Amino acid sequence: MDINLEAICGDAIIELKKIESNSVDLIVTDPPYNLNKHYGNNYDKFEFDEYLNFSREWIKEAVRVLKPDGTMYVFMGMKYISYIYNVLEKEMEMYFNSWITWYYTQGIGKTKGYSPRHDDILMFTKDKKRFKFNLDEIRVPQKYYRSVNNMRGANPGNVWEFSHMHYCNKNRMKHPTQKPEGLYERMILASSDEGDVVLDPFLGSGTLLRVCQNTNRNGIGIDINPEYIRMSKERLEEKFLGFDSIDERMKRVPNDLNNAEIRENYIKNHISWFLKNHQDAIDDFMKEVKEKYYDKMKETNQLYLFKTYTSYKCRKK
Repeated sequence: MDINLEAICGDAIIELKKIESNSVDLIVTDPPYNLNKHYGNNYDKFEFDEYLNFSREWIKEAVRVLKPDGTMYVFMGMKYISYIYNVLEKEMEMYFNSWITWYYTQGIGKTKGYSPRHDDILMFTKDKKRFKFNLDEIRVPQKYYRSVNNMRGANPGNVWEFSHMHYCNKNRMKHPTQKPEGLYERMILASSDEGDVVLDPFLGSGTLLRVCQNTNRNGIGIDINPEYIRMSKERLEEKFLGFDSIDERMKRVPNDLNNAEIRENYIKNHISWFLKNHQDAIDDFMKEVKEKYYDKMKETNQLYLFKTYTSYKCRKK
């Protein structure tokens, strides 16, 4: 599928005004939190009312370009999230769907008060009922296999655990608030289809474009810093070996896969359902399969699966 990935250098509000109304299927964005972060050529430092007015302006344009059945995900810090919620629901008349909590194990340390260990993501839709949500694309494996369960997996819920983008991560860029690709993967797969247009008015390190590139979506990213635009374009040239983060549940092997035929089908399907964008996690999955079912698989002549799938990550996507 031919897709278009566009990284635009410019002010988010000015560039959003150039985009045609009702032309974008999905917006996923991580705007400034007004925490005095240094973003190369600008500081995230506004007076309170100034920041809210800035937020209103970009949100108004974002809603305008969103299609009638479109969805918007907005990352936001604790200090302003209630105000952004109000702007989206009361002022822009969007429909609230979900408040997602991204939990991570390491973050800012505090000696007086509790150290923060989560970010929040607001999910709003332009229409109350008519919007895309591809649940099968984002299910997580069950703890136990039961014939009454959906073998495809369960709804991931609204608390997501993904590792923070540590400075030792191979994909860590020179950006102070880089987000994991796994977060964007889930939102993009859930709320858009292949060939759709996905927009990020605050592109930063280019995560949205990288995920769009490898999920067959058209992507538009805007950032005011030319260095971040250059960084994002270089990132798109890198070989894809799997996204840089994963919900650890995706590697989970259900208990009670005792029927040989069901077990074989499940292992094959698990790779394509849950790990198609995470080739580097397949060995961990197969290791757990071996720990749980090796003896049974030996009895049923299924050991070939280890040879077949442990080499999967070496193949091109």
